[in-house]
Amino acid sequence: MGMELSAREMMEKLISFPSVSNVSNLPIIDFIEEYLNSHGVECHRVYNQAGDKANLYANAGPAVDGGVILSGHTDVVPVVGQDWDTDPFKVVEKDGKLYGRGTCDMKGFDAIALTAVPKALKRGIKRPIQIAMSYDEEVGCIGAPFMAAEMAKLMPKASAAIIGEPSMMKAVSGHKGGLGIKTHVRGFEVHSSLQHIGVSAIHEAAKLIEWANQMNIQNELLDRSEATSMFTPPWTTVHVGTIEGGTANNITAKDCHFVMGFRVIPNERAADWKQAYESKVREVEAAMKKINPDSFIMLDSAHDVPGLRPEDNGAAEALVRKLTGDNGQHVVSYGTEAGQFQAEGYSSIICGPGDIAQAHQKNEFITLEQFSAGETFMDQLIENLAT
Repeated sequence: MGMELSAREMMEKLISFPSVSNVSNLPIIDFIEEYLNSHGVECHRVYNQAGDKANLYANAGPAVDGGVILSGHTDVVPVVGQDWDTDPFKVVEKDGKLYGRGTCDMKGFDAIALTAVPKALKRGIKRPIQIAMSYDEEVGCIGAPFMAAEMAKLMPKASAAIIGEPSMMKAVSGHKGGLGIKTHVRGFEVHSSLQHIGVSAIHEAAKLIEWANQMNIQNELLDRSEATSMFTPPWTTVHVGTIEGGTANNITAKDCHFVMGFRVIPNERAADWKQAYESKVREVEAAMKKINPDSFIMLDSAHDVPGLRPEDNGAAEALVRKLTGDNGQHVVSYGTEAGQFQAEGYSSIICGPGDIAQAHQKNEFITLEQFSAGETFMDQLIENLAT
């Protein structure tokens, strides 16, 4: 007999797994697979290189084309340093809200999607629900591309992919792309009184960060197109969030590390921004080597998340609008796995319960109203797949 859980009970179970991105997600994947197997649904895993994390996907219902992918991630952001009023890994209801790490982003949606499976099977759907649960979304959407590629090759072709990130159940048809480039500046250490013969990795890194400042100023002044004016802000942004380096106050820094990040509007290419940054890096590096030839700047990819492009007459958007009644135009500036499914040929849309403003915050919550709206949406989807 299949494991019987309500959506609320399923969310409580999922949140009890502290599946922060810096630890293995296999315990929660094991549970999800056990749950789906109990309802006769075969699951498939796509592991990371180390074998300590896995994506999971499954086809529930007939093995025919035309189904719908329900995509969610299993990882959550850390709670370290956040002063929670409740246990973050236990769902607590208070004043019409459900508190817990992941209630909003995005184990609430995951729970609704998973508990829809036995309902759909019992209803006798004619087109399948395809479950897609990823790892490491929160650190750069790392796991989903491998899963999406395998699903596109091995599974019946779904007509739509719904990525259930919190959107207040609105149909979000576009988001910016995300590009992160790890940057390691290697200088040459000397006493700071002899700075002219040394190369400070921090000072050279500052030149690259100032380049980011100048790009932001220039981008803000560019003309807007209709496609980009909906974004907030409606231009590509360049950002460095953390930086580390140096040995002591009286020594020119030998090393400096940071990630240069880009959030790219849909009518621009992340590859072009990468090339522009690399050009600036080589310019700075050449000046460094004139002082000391052993100094260098090394680049490596931190993440590369394609944007979600609004689709002309997209099947996913049409489906979600039909089920929700939402006729507004919505885009977001954060990244999701939607663009990765779109890159594999799936019509993709973002629609899920909860407010993105609550994501990653202390005392993260989803309202009971939004959680219920997510369940209603899923019931309507099941009816659509049954006709």
